[in-house]
Order: sequence, then C-alpha cells, then structure tokens
Amino acid sequence: MNVEAAREYCLSKKAATECLPFDEYSLVMKVMGKMFAMIDLESADHIVLKCDPERALDLRERYEAIDGAWHFNKKYWNQVAFDGDVDDKLIYSLIDHSYDEVLKKFTRKMRNEYEAIP
Repeated sequence: MNVEAAREYCLSKKAATECLPFDEYSLVMKVMGKMFAMIDLESADHIVLKCDPERALDLRERYEAIDGAWHFNKKYWNQVAFDGDVDDKLIYSLIDHSYDEVLKKFTRKMRNEYEAIP
C-alpha cells in the first residue's frame, strides 16, 4: 500500500472529500464533513482510521504495524503503517470499516441527505 492508493480508495467512497484542515501535511478524508481517515503526506508511511473500540484493541495486539493514533483519541483511532505486517486487503477493509463507523453516527437528517446522493 502507498499514499496514493490509499487516497484514491478513500476518495472512491460515496460523498468522500479531502482537505488540509490542520496543516499542509495532514490530508483528511471526510464523508459529509465527518472525518474517516487522515494520511500523513510528510512521512507518507501511514494512515489514521476510525475503528470500533474493541476491534481497535484486537488489531493492535495482532499486528505490529497498527498502533493507537498519535494526537487522536486512541480508543477510536488506529494508525496503520503502510510498510508493516498489514497487507493491502486488510488496509482496504479497515478503510471501509472506518467509513462505516462514521456513517453509523450520522443523524437521521444526515443519513437522509447521504442516501439522496446518487
């Protein structure tokens, strides 16, 4: 996995957008204004993803390349190294999971707006 593949996959998700709200290196991926991923463009070696708290802990125990995300609530956010013991298939799956975790928190109004997007 690399930064460009992760970026393209994130942007392929319905209603996904990208921005640089924190600095010129922290590329944030959002769905309807809610963050589901962040890619560090400076180091270009990891992605930060939202995760179910129990699954987050399990992943950290099973993979050396997955840690609690630095500067994020470690209960919900994992940092996944691109060059570690996590294969591309799992990284794509974790991006999907992060996106779905954000969708689950949508209000009814947001969900209706999301579902109206073609």
